[in-house]
Amino acid sequence: MEQLKGKSIFNGIAIGRILFYSKNQQQVKRNKVDDVEAELKRYENAKAKAIEQLQELYAKAVEEVGEANAMIFEVHSMMLEDDDYNESVYNIIRTEGVNAEFAVATTGDNFSTMFAEMEDEYFKARSVDVKDISERVIAVLTGAEETEGIGEEPVIVVAEDLAPSETVQMDKSKLLAFVTHLGSSNSHTAILARTMNIPALIGIEISKEWNGKMAIVDGKQGLLFVDPDVDVLEHYMEERKMEEAQKELLLQLKGQPDITKDGKHIHLFANIGSLADVANVLANDATGIGLFRSEFLYLEKDTYPTEDEQFQVYKTVVQNMAGKKVVIRTLDIGADKQVDYFEMEHEENPAMGYRAIRICLDRVEIFKTQLRALYRASAFGTISIMFPMIISVDEVRQIKRICDEVKRELDDINVSYGEVELGIMIETPAAVMISDMLAKEVDFFSIGTNDLTQYTLAIDRQNAKLDNIYDSHHPAVLRMIQMVIDNGHKENCWVGICGELGADTTLTESFIRMGIDELSVSPSMVLPIRNIIVNMNVGE
Repeated sequence: MEQLKGKSIFNGIAIGRILFYSKNQQQVKRNKVDDVEAELKRYENAKAKAIEQLQELYAKAVEEVGEANAMIFEVHSMMLEDDDYNESVYNIIRTEGVNAEFAVATTGDNFSTMFAEMEDEYFKARSVDVKDISERVIAVLTGAEETEGIGEEPVIVVAEDLAPSETVQMDKSKLLAFVTHLGSSNSHTAILARTMNIPALIGIEISKEWNGKMAIVDGKQGLLFVDPDVDVLEHYMEERKMEEAQKELLLQLKGQPDITKDGKHIHLFANIGSLADVANVLANDATGIGLFRSEFLYLEKDTYPTEDEQFQVYKTVVQNMAGKKVVIRTLDIGADKQVDYFEMEHEENPAMGYRAIRICLDRVEIFKTQLRALYRASAFGTISIMFPMIISVDEVRQIKRICDEVKRELDDINVSYGEVELGIMIETPAAVMISDMLAKEVDFFSIGTNDLTQYTLAIDRQNAKLDNIYDSHHPAVLRMIQMVIDNGHKENCWVGICGELGADTTLTESFIRMGIDELSVSPSMVLPIRNIIVNMNVGE
């Protein structure tokens, strides 16, 4: 028996045979061609086919994991249309008179190396994406684009690394777990694994010799057992039975109020990225939506979404939620969420740059278009509007003046709207330290623990090298959360958490004892969190 330790991406236990998954990487040869124009046409056809494949993957991913997690395939399509990338391929074919495969491979290697050597972590991550799109085009050119499935037997997939496209194409009914050598806890594949509720480990030293062997993945402790002993296998089979029984038990919590044994009521909401995600919110019995990431309305389009387009989406969401609260975050682009048609300049440090509310307050007409759509939709349900990346009271007052302007404009044309709460995300240390002042200006706070942690600890959460010191349980982070709760409550401002820490079941009881009013989590975590709430006493 081999026992190996890795990093857990998603909890759970999987027992089954290993499928060692190898990429169909081909050796690309440099061949001279007689007809350069025909080779250029051949590249164009392959690129078009690759983009068509990516669009199909996007549609499949939207159904399985929602629009937010499917956006990587839209990004890959845009990269294949990049002028610099294409000019490089054309130039190599024309000047060297070589085959398209070689031109694409050379361009992919050159661009990947260029990105990998950049200091900015966002652009470093693009190195992997360039390799992925280049391999896709080469596969089309060589006729090897059809990848093997994972077979008919449920398996634990072991690989050096997995691209998002490979993950999405696998038959989920046959996928027991992922185990990879490379990757980070914030990679796209890791996010997909969490969204699909599949146990996953990274950082494991893998071996091709494992193919076909029985294995156990313990997502709770980050352990992989290959060829487990009988007693270990029996132990984990019993653990898995208990896990399944626990899932059945959780289903009995549907319809129960989120109240502790001693009467403390918690608002248990869900995070979404698209209209399609609302079905998951209802299926998992969340009592509202605590974070609707509206930026995906912008990311999925080639130009600015109109007021009516946005209105229809917001209206449908609030109607489907049938009076339950829907908290919608205004446009939050920048950093790792870039939109070409915004034509923003390159920044050395985009995570701390021109993003979120800073863009909205600079490009006020874009902001007002979204606000008009939101206020119009508020006539059909319960909407609260939340503003991201706030660092000052002046920003909040400016936002409130713009909201008043929008309401006056709607009044002038006799368009009705409802009562709308205004709140802000607390995701910067600056906002934490002046939360007593900010609480006088708004109706609620929602703590974005992902950014708050990275800004407080000065750690880029996208940097895999820093995973071991990225500590969302850091005392500084927890003290800041307590400070925000206390300052909010002094001004009758309710306080929630919408970052990933809100779904950390090891902290649920602590947050409730700290006085948190609301937790907004991924839909799949609603019932596990409810189970903790209804079985605890705040006073203990």
